[in-house]
Amino acid sequence: MYLMISTYLAPLETVDEARDDHLAFVAGLEERGLVPSAGRQDPVTGGIILLAVDTRAEAEALIAQDPYVLRGLAEYDAIGWQPTRGVLADWKSPA
Repeated sequence: MYLMISTYLAPLETVDEARDDHLAFVAGLEERGLVPSAGRQDPVTGGIILLAVDTRAEAEALIAQDPYVLRGLAEYDAIGWQPTRGVLADWKSPA
């Protein structure tokens, strides 16, 4: 899995103008079984998308399609993560 941690590059009002498109993008990934969880940071300076993929290259290729990235509104850092405890320890994609 990869934690895709975003940092907004524009004022929140500008980011929010693209939010519906971003949420539709995330929903499409969820439908494919690739996103077990996602949400905004608190305070709202970016967000986190947990991607259920095997490689950094896969994670970066997917996130490059995010409307926030395409519009220059956010950038992401990819951090590999293997959950070993809790509800995600045995998580399997439904797809």
